[in-house]
Amino acid sequence: MINHGLVRACEQPEPVVVDEHSVWVASDVQSVTVPDESGEHTEYEFNLVQYDKDEYIHGMIEKNESLEAQLTDTQLALCDVYELIVT
Repeated sequence: MINHGLVRACEQPEPVVVDEHSVWVASDVQSVTVPDESGEHTEYEFNLVQYDKDEYIHGMIEKNESLEAQLTDTQLALCDVYELIVT
């Protein structure tokens, strides 16, 4: 992972861009008005992180496993609540 930090661009970035070798993730996108010679123009400021494709896939797998565990816990809790209501 390479954290490029806060960057600016003239065009609004896509949240996730995949190229041949990397996955680029733009977060916390904010529009910024910048004065110039002809008045003002809008730029976009955002945090940019570059992941190796394998690294990104492993991160998504871990996140999915965590969400599945949370979903299972929620389902079990709802079953317990249902049993309390029915009995």
